[in-house]
Amino acid sequence: MSDPYFAAYDALLARWPAGTAELTVPTAYGPTRVHAYGPADSPPLVLLHGGGATGTAWFANAPALGARHRVYAVDILGDVGRSERAGLPLRTPEDLMAWLDAVLDGLELPAAALCGHSYGGWVAAAYALHAPLRVRRLVLLDPTQVFGGYRPGYLPRALWMLLRPTEQRVGAYLDWETAGTGVDEDFRRLYVLGAGLRGRGRPVVGRTLDPAPLAMPVLALFAGHSRVHDAATTAERARRLLPRARVQVLPGLGHHALPIAGAAAVDAIVLDFLAAPSAKGRPPR
Repeated sequence: MSDPYFAAYDALLARWPAGTAELTVPTAYGPTRVHAYGPADSPPLVLLHGGGATGTAWFANAPALGARHRVYAVDILGDVGRSERAGLPLRTPEDLMAWLDAVLDGLELPAAALCGHSYGGWVAAAYALHAPLRVRRLVLLDPTQVFGGYRPGYLPRALWMLLRPTEQRVGAYLDWETAGTGVDEDFRRLYVLGAGLRGRGRPVVGRTLDPAPLAMPVLALFAGHSRVHDAATTAERARRLLPRARVQVLPGLGHHALPIAGAAAVDAIVLDFLAAPSAKGRPPR
């Protein structure tokens, strides 16, 4: 990967709070980079980024989330970032679940709260279905392929951008998707540069999930101006599939802008959800 890409990566990483630790977790599929912040004895919260975003993209959320939790922001293996494929091939969703098993093992986390955005939301939900005893609470931020497919017309535009990526084309796509909802310039540069490298990584993707079996507490937040799907329709589907879940639409935010531009609102809602009493009347450990 090119030096300009990692310069953009490091620019976002520099915006994480002081005291952030850089961890490399060995797995049978390759070493995985994890950005860790927060008191070591606080409840663990694992963050899974959207496609092409890397774990650095949680810089705006780390200060608030890390004040109450030990945050672990993972560079998803197979996507761009500093995690590296080496060893066993990572090809199927089952491989991806085994990789995440190994990451949690390497972090010595028998169980944790799991939060994913976009593609990371799909990974998080898939993992919660795969290993429900390891996911104490599940947070899904405008997840893709969890509560239905894509808005008509979105996928062709996104695929065209990914199949023929240029800085101009990728930038135009991101500006279209986030129009009027705010996009951080450092994030934009990382995403634009990374899109030209994503074909080498070939992130593992799978079918749209059936989330109905999820039994742990679930929070689903949707971006009101998302171009990926219709927020109101998708939120209503989430309520039907998971009647005990907390579901909310945040107005004025686009899909890619949600965690960063909406950081204050997102963090407050997520922290409230993570601290709420469980069904047995006790807060989660």
